Amino acid sequence: MHPETAPYEQGLLDVGDGNLVHWEVSGNPEGRAALVVHGGPGSGSSPRSRRLFDPAAYRVVLFDQRGCGRSTPHASDPAADMSMNTTAHLVADMELLRRHLGIEKWLLYGGSWGSTLILAYAEAYPERVSAIVIAAVTTTRRSETAWLYEGVGRFFPEAHERFRAGAEGAADLVGAYAELMNHPDLAVREKAAADWCAWEDAVLSMEGMGTPYTDRVDDARLGFVRICSHYFAHGAFLEEGALIRDAHRLAGIPGVLVHGRIDMGGPLSTAWELSRAWPDAELHVVESAGHLGGEETRNLILTALDRFAKG
Repeated sequence: MHPETAPYEQGLLDVGDGNLVHWEVSGNPEGRAALVVHGGPGSGSSPRSRRLFDPAAYRVVLFDQRGCGRSTPHASDPAADMSMNTTAHLVADMELLRRHLGIEKWLLYGGSWGSTLILAYAEAYPERVSAIVIAAVTTTRRSETAWLYEGVGRFFPEAHERFRAGAEGAADLVGAYAELMNHPDLAVREKAAADWCAWEDAVLSMEGMGTPYTDRVDDARLGFVRICSHYFAHGAFLEEGALIRDAHRLAGIPGVLVHGRIDMGGPLSTAWELSRAWPDAELHVVESAGHLGGEETRNLILTALDRFAKG
């Protein structure tokens, strides 16, 4: 990976609805603009992602989506209004940030939920996107969410039984957890967040990457699960299948998609469908990788970003 860099500029952008979105810029002020779109939803940005970009070639922008990271108000606060936190709001925030920073076009990089938000933005503003690099492709269709929180349970029945028990066996598991994360009792919210993260880690358990979801603590965990369950209970506030249906709007934008063959949380079929609907994208399947990727996934991303740095 590229050397560590520190941001040379950062701030809080007023995006309306009482929300302030944290952003920061690193690398070369005259370099090719790139936006890192983090996953989750609700994970917050990671400084480590800057190391995927050559700091001499890129002007790298990181931001925390509404309600997470250093953006305010934080979703861990039960008073934070989630009705103003939708995919359309996040897309508008990204476009406002682009204009605020005086960027004409930017490369978009992200994975998992980040890929959903990247596609939603790029299909709304294709003229503002120079290239796209995505790992662990998802479009957050209701069918994909149903697989992640129900279907894949057939491979992890013990953990899924515990996950269901946390929602008292509700028919709509994701919706039940979304309600629990809005409960006035902090202890109820903390238990629901812990149960949710334990399930997420179970799905990734064969990848040998530890327990990245359970490792979240305190407000970071509460905010993450509240935002996740909010989005997934509402089908990401998108028409089912719209991102693949409208992928023709990405024509002319070069893209690189990297997906693990053994991604239990997000099966390869979504990446395959997207690559078929978006002729300018090249799909790389990493045979030994899951949702979190690994060395080969990282190398493919680095190669793509280095190539796009040259124009």
